[in-house]
Amino acid sequence: MTSLNLGIVAHVDAGKTSLTERLLFEAGAVTEPGSVDDGTTRTDSMDLERRRGITIRAAVTSISLGDLTVNLLDTPGHPDFIAEVERSLAVLDAAVLVVSGVEGVQPQTVAIWRALRRIGVPTVFFVNKVDRRGADVGRVVAQIHRRLGAAPVVLSTVTGQGCSGARVRGLGLGTASVIEAVAEADDTVAARWLADEPIRARDVRRAIRRAVRRNDLTPITFGSAITGAGVAQLRHILSDLLPHASSPRRGRQPDRTADPDDGPAVGTVFAVDRDGHGRRAWLRLWSGRLSVRDRVRLGGARPQTVTEIAVSEPGGVLVRQSAVAGQIVAVRGLPARIGQYVGDPPRRHLYRFPPPTRQALVEPVDPAQRLRLFAGLTELADEDPLVDLRLDEQQGQAVIRLHGEVQKEVIAALLEERYGVLVRFSGTLTACIERVVASGAAEDRIRERGNPYLAGIGLTIQPGEGVTFHPGIEPGRLPPAFIAATEEGARAALRQGRNGWPVTDCAITMTSSQYQPRQSRPHQKFDKSVSSVAADFRHLAQVVVTAALREAGTRVCQPFERFDVNVPQHLADAVTALLGRTGAVIHDADTAGGYLNVAGTLPSSRVPDVVAALPDLTGGEAVLTAEFDHYAPITGEDPPVMIRRGPDPADRDEWFRAMPR
Repeated sequence: MTSLNLGIVAHVDAGKTSLTERLLFEAGAVTEPGSVDDGTTRTDSMDLERRRGITIRAAVTSISLGDLTVNLLDTPGHPDFIAEVERSLAVLDAAVLVVSGVEGVQPQTVAIWRALRRIGVPTVFFVNKVDRRGADVGRVVAQIHRRLGAAPVVLSTVTGQGCSGARVRGLGLGTASVIEAVAEADDTVAARWLADEPIRARDVRRAIRRAVRRNDLTPITFGSAITGAGVAQLRHILSDLLPHASSPRRGRQPDRTADPDDGPAVGTVFAVDRDGHGRRAWLRLWSGRLSVRDRVRLGGARPQTVTEIAVSEPGGVLVRQSAVAGQIVAVRGLPARIGQYVGDPPRRHLYRFPPPTRQALVEPVDPAQRLRLFAGLTELADEDPLVDLRLDEQQGQAVIRLHGEVQKEVIAALLEERYGVLVRFSGTLTACIERVVASGAAEDRIRERGNPYLAGIGLTIQPGEGVTFHPGIEPGRLPPAFIAATEEGARAALRQGRNGWPVTDCAITMTSSQYQPRQSRPHQKFDKSVSSVAADFRHLAQVVVTAALREAGTRVCQPFERFDVNVPQHLADAVTALLGRTGAVIHDADTAGGYLNVAGTLPSSRVPDVVAALPDLTGGEAVLTAEFDHYAPITGEDPPVMIRRGPDPADRDEWFRAMPR
């Protein structure tokens, strides 16, 4: 049986979860469709999802369409979770992008469409809510073509739109409007059409399949997820026109042999969750076969043993002895993180985790639960790269870097549901960084200047790309464990620079070292009071790096986001004036079809101001997308200072008193 890994994606409230429920119902997987308003949907399992009526974590469920198994991935629609959406898109064969027939193309619609194009996922548009007052499918199709630049082929018609009795009828592939749209994307059909030769429906079907696979054509169909109108036509498109897991596509999967089920497994981890039996990693298998007790590599690390495999099937997530290419599986025994891969790197391993641009302090409501809070946050951060955590156990504080305000609710809900910890957030700030300005050096030697450790370290620090550590001339002179401990301490010192922000983009090099060889007093066992241990180097490295940073100097840099604003042309002056007031730099502007598209960069701290002002300024017609672009120094004002956690780096004696002995 072939399979289709299908994503259901949309702007929040466009109806994608309702469509997922309707597809489950039509396939006989549920006795009645779940309701978002009533919190009875099958794919929204978190309490917060049911309370808010939004999807937060991607969820998988499966249905049968004849001989085709469709694995449905219901993904988040809220802008705060675009990264969650993108990492799910990378494992899909195709996607259904749901657009409201009333509201039309919305900001998140644009962001998701761009992600689909960038990754290369064949897409079908489902224009939903045709039974709602104000629905206008003609206007929405025009928006899809004009604002998104899609090449649409409309495969259904609506009668009675805007009324509860709206009906949807599929268009035959021999219909003139369908042939004309396909001719724009397929030379063979175009030649016959221009020559006024008869064109068979099967030739049009082949042409649509080819064009959809190349992303040269985008089918559009209409319907209502609530009433079920048009869903039969959508089901037909899924089974008849979209590429399935067994259909290789250009640049989308790793190389395969004649039988993709042969050979070692290759897969991508796109989600991690926990059930009553422990931790599970969700994988899309691209090729090969994965079996229980197999030893597999995660991202090139040492092999790990698979202890259980559960396959998403129409009957549920069922435990099996093995799984094959194209299937979605939940695996136990692998300490996997989202974004890792099993086996060789697949071609479409395209995770891009942009740095978060906001941060906040997380505190337990009950101070007695602080250790439980730390354990829970550490576990969440281990599962998900989007949870950017900085713990200071000595000061009893935790700082989370965020992609949006709703992410606070998600973290709070997970901590309460999983670990029974109620939390509050405070001190939300723009998440800045510090960069090294020049070169600096520092050295501490054993029993000199109050050094309490049996270690001596000399280090230099200078600007670089990323954070790198070089042992310098020390290999062979210093035990490897001490070099590793020095690197660990050096990286720990970079978690907060002179202004309290993380230090990035620097190169640290060891220039000297001292240690006391392993020894003991006469007739006694090993005595660490007269012998160097790794902890000596780990702790001293933080002091030396901090001193080197003080000499080198750092500059606070704030995040900037790359934005695109699409507005009706008559609103151009008002929007560009708003952008200018908020510090935006416009790099490009062009007009098409009566709309102005403005692209540029903007400080992340001002993006919420633009988001809040645009709806009233443009009557809700503006489409804004923004994503992290770069960091740049803060100029013309005093840089923001992050409240430091721990001793003052300028006070050497305080550092030594605070560090463990």
